[in-house]
Amino acid sequence: MKKESQEGITVKKDEDFSEWYQQLILKSGLADYSSVSGCIILKPGSYEIWEKIVAECNKEFKKAGIKNCYFPLFIPEKAFEKEKEHVEGFVPEVAWVTQVGNTKLNERLAIRPTSEAIMYESYSKWIRSWRDLPLRYNQWNNAVRWEFKNPVPFFRTREFLWNEGHSVFATEKEALEEGKQIRKIYEKVVGEIMALPGIYGRKTEKEKFAGAVFSEKIHYIIPSGRVIEGPCFHHDGQNFAKAYDIKFLDKKGKEEYAWQNTYAISTRMLGTMFVVHSDDKGLIIPPKLAENKIVIVPILFDKTKDKVMNIAEKIKKDFEEFSPILDDREDYSPGWKFSEWELKGIPLRIEIGPKDLENSQVTVVKRNDSKKIAIKVNELKKEIPKILEQIQKELYKNAEKLLKSNIKKTENKKELISLIKNKKVAIVPMCSSEKCEEVLKEETGGAKTLFIDPENTSIKNKKCIICNKPANYFVYVGKTY
Repeated sequence: MKKESQEGITVKKDEDFSEWYQQLILKSGLADYSSVSGCIILKPGSYEIWEKIVAECNKEFKKAGIKNCYFPLFIPEKAFEKEKEHVEGFVPEVAWVTQVGNTKLNERLAIRPTSEAIMYESYSKWIRSWRDLPLRYNQWNNAVRWEFKNPVPFFRTREFLWNEGHSVFATEKEALEEGKQIRKIYEKVVGEIMALPGIYGRKTEKEKFAGAVFSEKIHYIIPSGRVIEGPCFHHDGQNFAKAYDIKFLDKKGKEEYAWQNTYAISTRMLGTMFVVHSDDKGLIIPPKLAENKIVIVPILFDKTKDKVMNIAEKIKKDFEEFSPILDDREDYSPGWKFSEWELKGIPLRIEIGPKDLENSQVTVVKRNDSKKIAIKVNELKKEIPKILEQIQKELYKNAEKLLKSNIKKTENKKELISLIKNKKVAIVPMCSSEKCEEVLKEETGGAKTLFIDPENTSIKNKKCIICNKPANYFVYVGKTY
């Protein structure tokens, strides 16, 4: 057997988070860098997880009556410029096609940063009557946003994958009701499947999506103290309908502008899941998302090899639904294999050796806490699903503990600055002045208002933590990643 050890992660998560994350992504086989700055390659390890997220969202979208479609990657400049606020919000990030071969184009084409402009041109042609509504379309695609200095795999990349939901309704009430429905879908997928608890909140006017009436997002806190802005819902009111002339005749024959929403989840959530759950040994994948939920490692010696392999192969066959891996390589030591599969994040490891055979049992090792459990072979079918479910719940519980332990309420500016410096998230009273948000960012070294606190609504006699004038609401404040 080879004596060499698996080259795993060489830094600790709580000592050098950035380096730990880079090693995690590369060494576990999730992604790799490409020759295009800011663009990464999603290897099967991460893309298979993304496919599962897409499948879960699609299942819920279709239950809700949302249909998938696909629109072009390229957007004519004249279409892109119809909604002024929207355009101004995206101009710094838009990549343009200006030439094909040796021929310059008569009109620049934007490479999709988001699809409102290209989709709503068509919506204005397709929608004529209240009978055409609601129109609820979604597309899964890639988007390109070029403006940033420090790309980070999954979190900040110039090209990323996401869904774009673009709905049109006859009434504001219907549009707002959809927001509740979309929130439930995303919370179900991210919470139940990815084992990530988050906090849902509405953005301030300064931080909302360009062109929206209001924006709401689910927010997550990662171990570095940074906040991830996750799945989003934007209520666009009639802003885009007026810009793109999306009108319809209502039941009384009166012409009205439509009401619209947009919503999305992106591959950023993969990075969030990886950093929240994983540890110094490597990746930890929630069982509901793991392509291979079990790895079977037989401990092979000449005298007992055949008996051990017979049991190992039977276990593999019994658990086909979990896509188990049988690692029967003889030129690697068991310890080397253990380290490799821990690095790759397989939820459960089943070890079978001569001593296990004597007791008609196997040793099951949980990836999330390394706990070893001796289980009789004839009880595996009953126990393995229970343990996988237990791991899923434990991952959620630990993530929830991380979330809650990093949030503190304060009304003192010095304490706020100290909390941000110590990589925490603060809940503070603020007025609605955008100037105060700018001062906040400057005085805290880059923190911003994340969202309005939906729970702390009693604001009477509270003063803005920046200007000391009457506060309009409590807000979460932190640094985003």
